[in-house]
Amino acid sequence: MHITLTEHARCLYDDAYQPVPGCGRAHHERNFVEELTFADADAILAMLRGLGPHVVEGRLPVWIRNLAYRLLLLQRPDEPALMREAADSLHLHGPDWDEIAAELRLRADALEAGALESAA
Repeated sequence: MHITLTEHARCLYDDAYQPVPGCGRAHHERNFVEELTFADADAILAMLRGLGPHVVEGRLPVWIRNLAYRLLLLQRPDEPALMREAADSLHLHGPDWDEIAAELRLRADALEAGALESAA
């Protein structure tokens, strides 16, 4: 049994940074996606940073990485740093998402500008 989302992802997708735990179970992507779907923001962030500490590296499939950032931002919609991190990931993994990445950066800038105005 996997204790964390990161461990489950590591078993399913391998890990360039740490040994893969030998859990001895068959892995089904569908089960992992279900776990990801209902994971809290901290677990998702830990998985993203644990399996791909450098955004351009890591063995998570791009669609899983995109889904994870989407779920993370739904749970933490007002965190400009996370928006920029998601935008960086989208931008680095193909031009198909460049417009979405640009929108995320604009939203992050607007959130920060609003926070600065409120503090003044």
